Amino acid sequence: MSSTDTSAGTSAGTARSGARSTSYARVRGLAAANLKLQLRNRLTAAYALVLPLLPLALLLTGDRGDDTAVLFGVNYALILVMMFPAYYNLLSATVTRRDELVLKRLRTGETTDAELLASLALPGAGIGLALAVLAVPVAMALGAPFPTNPVLYLLGVAVSLVLFAALAFWTAAWTRNAEAAQMTSLPVIMLAVVGGMGELLPERAARLVELTPGAALEQVVAVGWIGRTPDLTGTVDFAQSWAQAGQPLLVMAVWTALALVLARRSMRWEPRH
Repeated sequence: MSSTDTSAGTSAGTARSGARSTSYARVRGLAAANLKLQLRNRLTAAYALVLPLLPLALLLTGDRGDDTAVLFGVNYALILVMMFPAYYNLLSATVTRRDELVLKRLRTGETTDAELLASLALPGAGIGLALAVLAVPVAMALGAPFPTNPVLYLLGVAVSLVLFAALAFWTAAWTRNAEAAQMTSLPVIMLAVVGGMGELLPERAARLVELTPGAALEQVVAVGWIGRTPDLTGTVDFAQSWAQAGQPLLVMAVWTALALVLARRSMRWEPRH
C-alpha cells in the first residue's frame, strides 16, 4: 500500500470518527434540553420521577424475604416507568414539539431523523434504566436475592423501553394535540397494565394476556430475578433462565418490531392542516 493510500485511509477514518463524535454531541445536547423541559413541568416531573419510585418506597415498609411481594413491587415500578417517562411523557413531548414546529426546524439543520428521535426518547429511557438498577439494592435490602440473571433482567427492561418509545412515536402520529394524548394513550396504557390481571381472568383470556407487552416484561423480570415465574416452584441457573424466558422475550421482540415499523411508517414531523 502506498503512502498516499495510507494517508487517504487515515483521513477517512478521522472523518468518520469526527462525524460520530459530532452526532453524539448533538444527541446529548438535545436530550439534555428535552430532559430540562420535562422537569420544568411539575406534573411531567411527577410522572417521571415520583410515581415509579412509590412502589419501591412501599416495599421498604413490607416484610423481608417475600420474593413474591418484591417482584410485585419491582414489576409495578417498571410498568409505571413504561407508562409515563418512557411512553406518555414522550408522546406528549413529541406532539408538543411537532405542533410548535420545533421538529420541522431541527430537521432543516444537520440533525438527522434518527438523532432527533433518540434525543426525544433518551430522557425516559435513562430514567427507566436508572430505576431498574436502583430496584436491585432496594430489593436486596428486603432480603431478596441478587438477580439470578441480571443480564436477562436488564435486557427485558431495555427492550421494553425501546418498545414503548416506538409506541409513543406511533401514537403521536394520530394525536392532534397534547391534550388529546390523554385519550389516544389509553390503548397502549392498557397493554402495559393488563398483564397483572391474568390471574383474575379465565384460562383462555389469561393466555391472551400473556401475549401483551406488560405481561411479557413481568415474566422476563421474574425469570431474570428469581429464576422462575411466581406461579412455579424451584429455581434455575443462569443458563437455564434464558430458556425459561424464551416465550416472553419472543413476545417482546414481535411487539417491538411491529411498533418500530408502525412508528417509521406513520411518523409526522409537522402538524396537520
